[in-house]
Amino acid sequence: MRLPDHGANPRQLYKRFGLEAPEQILDFSENCNPEGPPQAVLDLWPELVRKLSAYPHPDGEPFKQAAAAYHGIDASLLLAGNGAAELLTLLAARYRGKRAIVIHPAFSEYEATLRANGVTIQPIVASEENGFRLPLQPILDSLEQSDVIYLCTPNNPTGILPTCDELRTIILRAGEVGTEVVLDEAFLDFVDESLSFIPKLDSLPHVIVVRSMTKMYAIPGIRLGYIAADPVIIGSMKRVAPHWNVNGIASEIGAVCLAEQEYRERAMQHAKVEREKMAAFLRTGGCAVTDSASNFLSFSLEEGRDSRQLYTDMLARGIVLRHSENFRGMDGRWLRVGMKSETDLNLLKEELYRWFAAN
Repeated sequence: MRLPDHGANPRQLYKRFGLEAPEQILDFSENCNPEGPPQAVLDLWPELVRKLSAYPHPDGEPFKQAAAAYHGIDASLLLAGNGAAELLTLLAARYRGKRAIVIHPAFSEYEATLRANGVTIQPIVASEENGFRLPLQPILDSLEQSDVIYLCTPNNPTGILPTCDELRTIILRAGEVGTEVVLDEAFLDFVDESLSFIPKLDSLPHVIVVRSMTKMYAIPGIRLGYIAADPVIIGSMKRVAPHWNVNGIASEIGAVCLAEQEYRERAMQHAKVEREKMAAFLRTGGCAVTDSASNFLSFSLEEGRDSRQLYTDMLARGIVLRHSENFRGMDGRWLRVGMKSETDLNLLKEELYRWFAAN
């Protein structure tokens, strides 16, 4: 049976397995901030409801200006979108009929959207033996034969953070040979905003940075993200984007979220502390764990234990992990865990401890 290509929507997962969903489900398959949306968003909600009868701003304001101020760039370098998923779809259309490099393991939407546009994909797989680090030389050797390369920093699903030198080396070589770089920074705000390439775009006209508001601010239901790139690229993408592609409530919420510095700092600290605790626990159970820098990590079981069995056994206990059957290079042998509340993570550890002891 083919498992879903994405995390979240756990009740659909139970339906696919033909299982009755328990009343309470702990969903570790998605990676949103467990704190929930910022209190400032909840306080604003009554006022937002009154905006339902008004058409949204065609450029996604006031969100776009807030994002420009947040990154210290001109708003002409930004395009707001209905979540990163829509923006990846628009980007894929830019490369219709061309050639792309995708580094695996990778977010499944890269290949799904590219293939839908007839893009020839050259996969390069980061090796498990090398800790899923970027395979730098194979990437550099392939750039000249490709129109675009997709990179993710930190990587989803491994959480591995490429070094600035690795990314810079790839980006500079891509510029020399005329290859565009799509740099997915969807989880970078859980790590270190100073590592973003957005402030450097003035000197990197071939780089397109994709950002998501979903994860850090726990607002997946409103769909909001943005692209930062050279104004010429932004203009060409704006022309093919649907009109009013960002709803008015999302634009208002996004602007409020970007002002929440203390909220972000708490989220970063929580992710770091709980990730380190979970990694230590899993290693005591004989697991291999990715050296994640984000608000999730991936792990594999020691030889003789079955990851699919663990996955299904946890489902029976009301716990949803993220499988890796659609992640090339992980091939179902790894599982991903999002960092939730300390209480929920302790419940997960208790169930895993019981499973390890019995298997």
